[in-house]
Amino acid sequence: MNLLDRTVDFVAALRRAGIPVSSAETVDAATAVGAMGWADRDAVRAAFAATLIKRPLYRSAFDTLFDLYFPPRIGDGVSLDPSPEPHAASGSGDGEPVDKAPAPEDLSPEELEELRRALRDQLLDALRDGNDEALRDLARRAVTSFGGGAGVGGSTGRSWYLYRALRAMSAETLIAQLLNDRLGEAERGGLAERVARQTISDRIRAFEEMVAAEVRRRMAEERGIEAVERSAVGPLDDQVEFLRASQRDLIELRRQVYPLARRLATQLTARRHLGRTGRLDFRRTVRASLATGGVPVDTKFRPRKPHKPELVVLCDVSGSVASFAHFTLLLTHALREQFSKVRAFAFIDTTDEVTRFLRGLDLGDMMARISSEAELVWYDGHSDYGHAIDVFAERYGESVGPRTSLLILGDARNNYRPTSAQLFRRLCGQARHAYWLNPEPRGYWGSGDSATDVYADVVDEMVECRNVAQLEEFIERILPS
Repeated sequence: MNLLDRTVDFVAALRRAGIPVSSAETVDAATAVGAMGWADRDAVRAAFAATLIKRPLYRSAFDTLFDLYFPPRIGDGVSLDPSPEPHAASGSGDGEPVDKAPAPEDLSPEELEELRRALRDQLLDALRDGNDEALRDLARRAVTSFGGGAGVGGSTGRSWYLYRALRAMSAETLIAQLLNDRLGEAERGGLAERVARQTISDRIRAFEEMVAAEVRRRMAEERGIEAVERSAVGPLDDQVEFLRASQRDLIELRRQVYPLARRLATQLTARRHLGRTGRLDFRRTVRASLATGGVPVDTKFRPRKPHKPELVVLCDVSGSVASFAHFTLLLTHALREQFSKVRAFAFIDTTDEVTRFLRGLDLGDMMARISSEAELVWYDGHSDYGHAIDVFAERYGESVGPRTSLLILGDARNNYRPTSAQLFRRLCGQARHAYWLNPEPRGYWGSGDSATDVYADVVDEMVECRNVAQLEEFIERILPS
């Protein structure tokens, strides 16, 4: 297989990961790399990224796949050899071994511990100096010495484990010592310490990623690239499901909320500028045509008044959908300037207004404050959509009017309790629009205690909204134009 074939396979892997790459972009990538040459691996990565990647959220998956399809060669800088032999990474191009560490099974426990201490000392020096080449070399040696294991199920070859290598190096435990080396006593506790701590943490994360990339490379040699690709590349950040997001996913999803809001606001402004012209003003057009012999050369239009409706959000914040509620309320806060009035209500088995929690600048603890200060539990703290709707209509029914877009967020799982469907129908009838965002897959709707079949007939539209991409698509579609 030549490098062109490997490029085609790499593009196919990007598409399998959910990164859109067109045929024209593939041709552009091949042209760019052909002009630059294959000698510099970092330049090849940059050329591919510039021609194939359109959004920042694709970069992590791109880098992972690039390292799998175009791995580095140990010893002489780069290797774009598309068909590395198993264990070829243990030597350089001339066949001389580079990894000097002996196989761990050949060492006694005392010798293995001595090797671990020696590598940690070298890691400390490399982190102190910020030497990336030394860090890459240590990542390879750490995986060789501590990341391997016998083949699973009697299979030939070795298995490779990221956590073993990271645990042996324990890079996080070096932060205090590195801070002591960089700072004097007078600089501790101030801005200098925060900057130094951030720099050290960034270097440690970079080292851990180098170890992860080395483990993936060796697994690809043992099992094949496609087998490793499926486990190494997770869903893109905008495809991560709200209800299944890990803590790390939640942090990354939070970072997407305000860029998403800014992008949607920019698109909305552009649409308004393009749509300022109202309906044809026939009387003014005829009057203006008198100056041109009755020919309507200059058409006149009535001025168009931009419509900024009110937004009312009714949000289920029970444990099963709490993460989904968190991001939709954050986005509601970010988009509040696009509506003349925004009011937010939360419920579990009763309803309370939470608009006051959206007005602060610090949104990190918004959901915590809602949980602790809002009155959301009436009976047993389990979802009760019927009672929540009853309370909302009784206390806050006047908030829904002919200019209101009503947005309901929740999975509609009602624990087999009354739905108050007739009252909910009346509320939706008062609103200009009524939409329901459901974070569950559409195939689950109506199963078990789900009341989606009841509520979907009442609202204008019930929409599946399991990730940021679907949320963005929906919000862009309903923004006032």
